Amino acid sequence: MSETPQTTEPALSDAELLSRTATAVRAAGAALRERFGEVVRHRTRDELMRALAANDDTVLDLLRPRLTSLRPGVGWVEDELDGGALPPGEWWVVDPAEGNVNHLHALPEWAVTATLVRENQPVLTVVHLPLTGETCTALSGAGAHLDGRPLCVSRTTDLGLSIVATSQARPDEHEDVVRRIGSSITAMLLDALVVRTSVPATLHLLNVAAGRIDAFWQFAGARADLLPGALLVTEAGGRISDAGGGPWTPRSGSLVAAAPGVHAAVVATLSR
Repeated sequence: MSETPQTTEPALSDAELLSRTATAVRAAGAALRERFGEVVRHRTRDELMRALAANDDTVLDLLRPRLTSLRPGVGWVEDELDGGALPPGEWWVVDPAEGNVNHLHALPEWAVTATLVRENQPVLTVVHLPLTGETCTALSGAGAHLDGRPLCVSRTTDLGLSIVATSQARPDEHEDVVRRIGSSITAMLLDALVVRTSVPATLHLLNVAAGRIDAFWQFAGARADLLPGALLVTEAGGRISDAGGGPWTPRSGSLVAAAPGVHAAVVATLSR
């Protein structure tokens, strides 16, 4: 992690900062869209990592200086795969290519995200989908929106009629986490209507916030995967917890995000 120099210029309000952050994220997303199309072939892990890094760098070269100029003095999280709590203060948590591996495989499920975290609480977030042009935003205490339209979670109360989703946090998860993911999917296949399993987590969480699906869960995970969607779901009226139903924080080993009417049932299924 690194920090930018301090400034004496007046800070933008959070609402103003959200608007300008959205403009910056959309501009960076346009650059990433220019790189999308053909499948990027790779024969080794090193080739894959270089291709992923090239996408990240394309976005960060545009986005980092713009966000730094908007909020001088805010820390910057260097690795989007980092997890756990942040040091005190304000931090930008950015995923320059959320769903990067999908981008390389010419699959449409990817986005650019930027979240301002203050004292380990997400304050504002922008999730931009360059292929559709959609931009989801959330501001703590002021709701979640899709292109200016309010988002609201679903009103379903029956897990048996629900579409639910999960995602793996990393390709190289510990075997214990992988087995827990597998058993949770089996349990949810028995209790829910439809179970979706894909990456990235942020887009599932966006769909929960929009009422398109009813619940999402994940074991482990990085801050950049979960903080944007957690704020979107909370501001859209959803419930956030860990898999046991307790409070969720960036330190938690699991996340459940659900419509209020099915949250308890999701936790019960995952706790079996």
